[in-house]
Amino acid sequence: MLDDEELSILITKAQSGDDMAKEYILKENINLVRSIVHRFANRGYEWDDLFQIGCIGLIKAIDRFDKSFNVKFSTYAVPMIIGEIRRFMRDDNPIKVSRPMKDIAYKVHKTQECLQGILGRDPTIHEIAAKIELAPQEIVAALEAVQPIISLYEPTTNDRGDQLFLLDQIKSSDCLENSNLEKIAIQEILKNLSEKERNVIMLRFYKDKTQAEIAKMIGLSQVQVSRIEKQALKRIRMLL
Repeated sequence: MLDDEELSILITKAQSGDDMAKEYILKENINLVRSIVHRFANRGYEWDDLFQIGCIGLIKAIDRFDKSFNVKFSTYAVPMIIGEIRRFMRDDNPIKVSRPMKDIAYKVHKTQECLQGILGRDPTIHEIAAKIELAPQEIVAALEAVQPIISLYEPTTNDRGDQLFLLDQIKSSDCLENSNLEKIAIQEILKNLSEKERNVIMLRFYKDKTQAEIAKMIGLSQVQVSRIEKQALKRIRMLL
């Protein structure tokens, strides 16, 4: 292992464009990457892919390390490697999440780790919210957005220890069937409305238009549209 002075000289050379010095630092710290990658095992990613991403994090740590940080290189490199792997796992999610939402989730995770060290326990949502000055609802939404996707065929076990698929654990419900029946009933009812009433209901509740927008579209006043909407809804309730 390199001592601090040797490592400092090599990092200076690497940051000046010496590829051999950078390669040597990578070789000497490769086990650090391996140990971190093992933390992310069994999450649906190939070990080799995560290892390569971890090495990218290590390279970034070499490029950005500053002796004025007054910390050991390994201490600085660990969060860089972890951050690179987590960023890869978030960006690789098949459900695309907006960058601001990802940034909030990243900030929440960092704050959570910080508060765990201070409090000696998992912080609450409200404690995290107070620390980063965000509403608890925003934090919950961000965390839910970056949750990993789980297949319905993910192996699981029941109370007796029998192996099942997640699909087997989902209870059958009449909710979906009832919802479909209600949709069919409403479609039938809409046929019994006048053309003007049907247009207003379709624009208002299916196209998400305001009464003012509908009034402009069909050449009536907003008061008339409001009256038509009330009459149509009254008829729909009665027919239902």
